[in-house]
Amino acid sequence: MTTTHRPLDTRRLLDNTRRILATTQTGRTDWIGPVCMIILSITGLFFIYSAQYYSVGNLWTRQLMWLFIGGSVYAVVSRVDYKIFLENALWFYLGALVLLFAVLAFGTTREGATRWLSFGPFTFQPSEGAKVGVLIMTASMLARSELSTVRESAKVVGKVFFVMALPMVLILLQPDLGSTLIIPPMVLALLYVSKLSRRFFLVLFAGVFAGVALLAVDLYRYAHFLDERGLTALEARGQFQEVSFLPYFRDYQRERIMTFVAPEVIDPRGTGSAWNAIQAQQAVGTGGLMGKGWREGLQARLGYLPRSVAHNDFIFAVLAEEKGFIGGVFVIGLFAIMLANGIRIAASARDRFGMLLCMGVTVILFLHVFINIGMSIGITPITGLPLPFVSYGGSFILSCCILQGIVQSVNRHRREFQ
Repeated sequence: MTTTHRPLDTRRLLDNTRRILATTQTGRTDWIGPVCMIILSITGLFFIYSAQYYSVGNLWTRQLMWLFIGGSVYAVVSRVDYKIFLENALWFYLGALVLLFAVLAFGTTREGATRWLSFGPFTFQPSEGAKVGVLIMTASMLARSELSTVRESAKVVGKVFFVMALPMVLILLQPDLGSTLIIPPMVLALLYVSKLSRRFFLVLFAGVFAGVALLAVDLYRYAHFLDERGLTALEARGQFQEVSFLPYFRDYQRERIMTFVAPEVIDPRGTGSAWNAIQAQQAVGTGGLMGKGWREGLQARLGYLPRSVAHNDFIFAVLAEEKGFIGGVFVIGLFAIMLANGIRIAASARDRFGMLLCMGVTVILFLHVFINIGMSIGITPITGLPLPFVSYGGSFILSCCILQGIVQSVNRHRREFQ
């Protein structure tokens, strides 16, 4: 029996070799982001447990479940080539809009706000998905567009602002001011790195200035309204809405901003709308260098920092009181590393779409970190924005994992082999 030898197919061998090399390169994993995510998530579990230790509840176990779900979602998203988001951007965006309409029609209402969709024992907050949807849609539009002339730039900017405005209005109707405030800076950052003409940003800044001026007038009229009738903010809640020229701006939102800019006017005794901010600042201030020890924080344990917000909005205050300045700097350092890593991956992306995705993710997470920690130390108004991977919240954990999964995907597929 004779053995025949087939001639060596050089082209097939080269193709197979290139395919193997391509798989190796696109399978490259960035470990900085996942390690930061894991450490922050474990830290969050400990301090959610501490914040709820002296009350009835097992929120830390539910957070652990959401972290496992989020980790699975992260693993899937990070393995998918991010080009799929470019090809299906419109569907992701429309899906986010459908959920926002659904929450207005069938959503669950808590404390006067309709922000959640209920699925049996689980609830989902569509505004978190809207951030992802707007990011993908905006990045895809800017990546596909030519911005070489003023006319083309104006057309693209008009489309981008429409894409941004529609979900913002739907989120304001819930109402959810905090989530609404995240979208414009993210979109503006994407426009900026797309190198639009300075004229557009001058017009935008003029519009922002006009909006701030309008808000200032509204707040002044609100303070005068309270003083004229001798009412507290709580007693007057809902009454000013009838004479305000900002119909989507609710009185409790005015209270939060006034608590930041003029607490002596809105809550001179510090027992009303300013209470949470005051107690959070006291928690941070009394933590000292090393803190009082895990589960030894008095503000949360004695209920001065309300248990309804200690595990989410003010989780950093709990951490800073119990682990002090060292613990706070450690967490902030982890966030700084994660954000810097996002910028690094954006700079090494293979195309403009990948770069825009990573920059958008970095801006979203930065805003959450800055505003949430700022609420606890008194440099930003109380807007109800959670701290990524640390605060309690299933929907927010999922959105953070999806966002970080997108960054990982851009890193893994940053090189193409032709």
